[in-house]
Amino acid sequence: MKLVEYLPKLYDYNYWANARILKAAANLSDEQFLAPGILSHGGLRDTLVHTLTAEWIWRMRCQERVSPSSLLDVEDFPTLTDLRTRWQAEEEALRAYIASLTEEDFNQTIQYTSTEGELLSFILWQILVHLVNHGTQTRSEAAVLLTNYGHSPGDLDLLIYFHSHG
Repeated sequence: MKLVEYLPKLYDYNYWANARILKAAANLSDEQFLAPGILSHGGLRDTLVHTLTAEWIWRMRCQERVSPSSLLDVEDFPTLTDLRTRWQAEEEALRAYIASLTEEDFNQTIQYTSTEGELLSFILWQILVHLVNHGTQTRSEAAVLLTNYGHSPGDLDLLIYFHSHG
């Protein structure tokens, strides 16, 4: 399978899994959504904003060739609705970007400056696969928090997605 066929399927999975997390999060109180936590990025809101930030920052680096110098601010997302709204727009932008790419595009080198000021470069397909893999890690952390609140998002495995979506 070519990358031009594979990566849209991988992103379909990514956004299916994100939707399951966001659906489970809708069952929480505002206090639970905003509560601090002990995982890598704190509580649920912080973890989800971190995941959204990664999608936004990598799209900006790859598509716009802009290296944001800072991350999205969690305080800009006081509610789950605010987060969903921004994520919906980012999902649409990232899906459109991926759909615009050719097989040759996936092998281009992307140079960017990290938020720490370091000049780095990777091949585009590596970045795009990394982004889904990163989402898997942070969704797992969000799933732990949700499960602890009694609202598990259920199985988020890639094969579960493929089984249910053909």
